[in-house]
Amino acid sequence: MAKKRNPIIGKSNKKVESLTPHTEEGVDQFLTTNQGLRINDNQNSLKAGERGASLLEDFILREKITHFDHERIPERIVHARGEAAHGYFQVYESMAKYTKAGFLQDPSKQTPVFVRFSTVAGSRGSTDLARDVRGFAVKFYTDEGNYDLVGNNMPVFFIQDAMKFPDFVHAVKPEPHNEMPQAASAHDTFWDFISLAPESMHMIMWAMSDRAIPRSLRMMEGFGVHTFRFINAAGKGSFVKFHWKPLLGVHSVAWDEAQKISGKDADFHRRDLWNAIESGAFPEWEFGVQIVAEKDEHKFPFDLLDPTKIIPEEVVPVMRIGKMVLNRNPDNFFAETEQVAFHPGHLVPGIDFTNDPLLQGRLFSYTDTQLSRLGSPNFHEIPINRPVAPVHNNQRDGHMRQTINRGEAAYEPNTVSNGCPFQAKMKDGGFTSYEERIDAKKIRGRSASFFDHFSQATLFYNSQSEVEKTHIVKALRFELGKVTRTDIRERMIGVLTQVDKTLAARVAEGLGLPVPAKPEFPINHIRPADADIKKYEPKAVKQQVTTSPALSMANTVKNTVKSRQVAFLVADGVSGTDVAKMKADLVAAGAQVQLIAPRLGTIKVAGGADLQADQSLLIAASVLFDAVYVPGGKASAAVLAKDPAALHFINEAYKHCKAIAVNGEGVEVLKATYLQTESNEPGLLLNKSSKDFINAIAQHRFWEREANDNIPA
Repeated sequence: MAKKRNPIIGKSNKKVESLTPHTEEGVDQFLTTNQGLRINDNQNSLKAGERGASLLEDFILREKITHFDHERIPERIVHARGEAAHGYFQVYESMAKYTKAGFLQDPSKQTPVFVRFSTVAGSRGSTDLARDVRGFAVKFYTDEGNYDLVGNNMPVFFIQDAMKFPDFVHAVKPEPHNEMPQAASAHDTFWDFISLAPESMHMIMWAMSDRAIPRSLRMMEGFGVHTFRFINAAGKGSFVKFHWKPLLGVHSVAWDEAQKISGKDADFHRRDLWNAIESGAFPEWEFGVQIVAEKDEHKFPFDLLDPTKIIPEEVVPVMRIGKMVLNRNPDNFFAETEQVAFHPGHLVPGIDFTNDPLLQGRLFSYTDTQLSRLGSPNFHEIPINRPVAPVHNNQRDGHMRQTINRGEAAYEPNTVSNGCPFQAKMKDGGFTSYEERIDAKKIRGRSASFFDHFSQATLFYNSQSEVEKTHIVKALRFELGKVTRTDIRERMIGVLTQVDKTLAARVAEGLGLPVPAKPEFPINHIRPADADIKKYEPKAVKQQVTTSPALSMANTVKNTVKSRQVAFLVADGVSGTDVAKMKADLVAAGAQVQLIAPRLGTIKVAGGADLQADQSLLIAASVLFDAVYVPGGKASAAVLAKDPAALHFINEAYKHCKAIAVNGEGVEVLKATYLQTESNEPGLLLNKSSKDFINAIAQHRFWEREANDNIPA
């Protein structure tokens, strides 16, 4: 008797003629380990109680993650595309009340750091402007050893348990049969997985928002994602969430702009970071913490151990405790950026883990990955990974060992070396794990407190401005529009109804699909084979706040033009007075100016010394700049008004809602564009002061212009 096919998966249209040895068709089969053992629960790691620590004996988890960690060499499996910089961190005041971590005690001490930013899904050669999560990993070279805070530019993640990480990454990576698409989630396998994993919906709101296409790495937040522990000298513990707040604010590009930048300059973020540091516009972030007393662990409507949840800043404010400055570029990309090895298990006394099941899996995975990628257990001896604290232990040998150890003892305890090296007491900085009571059954499972999958997704969506909501709708239409299977698109619209019915309806309209009257919840796909289906049904929980202004980029810092890129469109006969005055004021405010002309070389100036063009219109593009200025000069304006590339430059800048300033005869250039106007519109400044232009650039974008979508650019 033939087995009944699952309607969610659909029917295969392939006729199997024959199977060669070692070929797997993947139809009507039980899930097994690599040893052929049938798996009952592929959703949860083995834990000491539903909220307990993951257990080392979980051979299924270890086999799955070990295989995943060794799938690619030598580039990173995830976060392969990255760039990095050196700098320092300095705490504002001692945090001894909460933690004994040495680098968080002395306000006069600067701790060296190395920070690597990255995209997640793409290969090393992919574009910087893919819609993707950005990695934000910080290595602190402290006197007590290296501490790695390995996070992202989004505070939550797609999954709750490390058991599902290989599945998630396999789904978002290029599809295995044709290796397409590169660095993109807009394809069938990703959305098939997401539509079957409701726990992902909070992260999907973040990933479909403008947070996924940042203007600059210097203009995005960073998060530790997980809940960690602070421990003070008295042994008292507190829960803590880590934040990085950029002093330039949190800003993005438009999606159309991101796609064009990918073609014009795939290294846009890498180049921006490098140039900012080289020019002295050092990127800065404030380090923030949300601290929760242990007695308050269960006072929230969500579980602190759930990596798909945030603590709203309106409930627990972020305390800004220090500042990080990046002030030096790497000397060698491979030796530093490519060989740096991060690990969430690189701790210092005063910081420890929680039983977050995603974090627990990462603690195993990162070491395993470095062993595969860097080829040796001695990867800590690569210069960029070496701690500034002295290293003394009885580990010896191994591939590429650099330390030459003298003496006879390679073991402990010993007497031949007088017992050296010695165990360190706590008062001497010896690390001790936090003492947490564990009294639970050994179980594969997930706490009931992890099953509210939609409330915070709704909170995020409701917290966005109307412009940001529209961008999320358009992002979902784009992503799901690339999905070829109608059943996946329909299932996703059903899941979106649980976040917001208006959101679902707007997305459905763009896809030409109806909103399902009864959403399909594929619970069978997210529960162990023998589990009670009711336990795995999503459960809505009322949140402490209905909106969180901190989640909207509309409320970010908009008071600086530091390091902003401004294009001056010029040609022979340009007004030297206009150029000199505007450039001087912009540079004084911290912006950077480039002269863009129809050709390279000398530009003749009306009333001043000749100028040198920085770029030609053939090379330059408006998407690589934050604002545009057209100075006066009758002859210059006449040339630019007849140059299609110059007119396109202005049209496109207007379409992407950027500040545009025009002086004197430069208005004639504006009249030749789509705008054909002399009236002042949002962010369009005619014969205004440099101060007005600077204030407009600081606003980043004038998104209300998007209501006009007929701009030929």
